[in-house]
Amino acid sequence: MTPKKIPMRMCIACREMKEKKSLLRIVKNASGDISLDFKGKAAGRGAYICDRAECINKCVKKKLLNKVFSCIIPDGVYEYIEKEYAEKSKRGDTV
Repeated sequence: MTPKKIPMRMCIACREMKEKKSLLRIVKNASGDISLDFKGKAAGRGAYICDRAECINKCVKKKLLNKVFSCIIPDGVYEYIEKEYAEKSKRGDTV
């Protein structure tokens, strides 16, 4: 019996390959709304980012979602992502 293969994804900020379950998912749904997907199950195009403040900050500073989703992402979305991540960190939630 072969061991189950662990899904790997690349962080859009640090470009490191990591286990899918250890990363945060940012999802763009069919209507174009972008949100953090803490459960990893939301429908839509996903991008993965490390659950670290450095990677979140790099994503926001360099506007990495513009390239990943091939469209202009409003500044408000980046502010939302920073705010949601900060709230998650305060609660002590883990991915």
